[in-house]
Amino acid sequence: MKTTEYEKPDMKNKKVIISCAITGAIHTPTMSSALPYTSNDIAQQAIAAAEAGAAIIHLHARHPETGEVSVDPEHFMRFLPRIKQSTDAVVNITTGGSLKTSIEDRIEPARRTSTEMCSMNMGSMNFSFHPLADRYKKYKFDWEEDYIRKSENYVFKNSFADIAKVAEELGGKHHVKFEHECYDVGHLYNLKFCVEQGMFKAPLFIQFVLGILGGIGSEIENLIFMKQTADRLFGDGYEWSVLGAGSAQMKLAPIAAEMGGNVRVGLEDSLYIDRGQLAASNAEQVLKIRGLLEARGFEIATPEETREKLNLKGYDQVSF
Repeated sequence: MKTTEYEKPDMKNKKVIISCAITGAIHTPTMSSALPYTSNDIAQQAIAAAEAGAAIIHLHARHPETGEVSVDPEHFMRFLPRIKQSTDAVVNITTGGSLKTSIEDRIEPARRTSTEMCSMNMGSMNFSFHPLADRYKKYKFDWEEDYIRKSENYVFKNSFADIAKVAEELGGKHHVKFEHECYDVGHLYNLKFCVEQGMFKAPLFIQFVLGILGGIGSEIENLIFMKQTADRLFGDGYEWSVLGAGSAQMKLAPIAAEMGGNVRVGLEDSLYIDRGQLAASNAEQVLKIRGLLEARGFEIATPEETREKLNLKGYDQVSF
């Protein structure tokens, strides 16, 4: 098989899960007025994204006054109960959170809340967004420029020992399902090793992350290669989704659906709705990808259908 070829799967009864990543740890308030960082804005945008069709809401926290990235569980608790009261979407809490804190600090929000899902980077990597710094002459907050420029020296650490700790603390004790974020092909092999060690069980939920500086590029050929590799390693024991960073977001998502996968959008991954046009909200991105998918004949998975497909423990077992 040539690298650019892919046999289209049987799409009968296929429903696509839309995930929406609300704020993240890369973009800063100066970059877009739509990027939520106050507790109220994060809650409002998460609820609106769910109402627009996102079955999974992926959440980071920010310091509500300065917009800085936060892993403080109290900052999460300022918006999580409101989201639960207003929507039945699956809440997926980051275990990445900050590039500058320990694994113990990064997993504390998910541990404290016993969430249904959380993200997990499947390996250590260079993780940089420093080229963004030169796009802006003035910053809303003093911390932003230094944070962006110093990412040139960031290494995101998730060793096998870190992964095992998260698997035990969250998966074993709290029955959390993981969104396994794979930024390169080697991360798929890391995941395979961890499965063989008994850390994770099918159905796996794998997020192919393309286009982050330090990871695999966002070319379609790379998506196909990641999918072929995952098929070989995991067979039919996994569900998958694609995260295209920046301009790759809306390009890769419909292709992923055509290949049998699911999709992720959100202001964490891209601030734009179209070339040169900033998105007004997370919900706008959800509505756009929903429209693109429905125009191709796809149905959108509900939160309950998503829970069944991924074998989640249920919203009634979370602690927020």
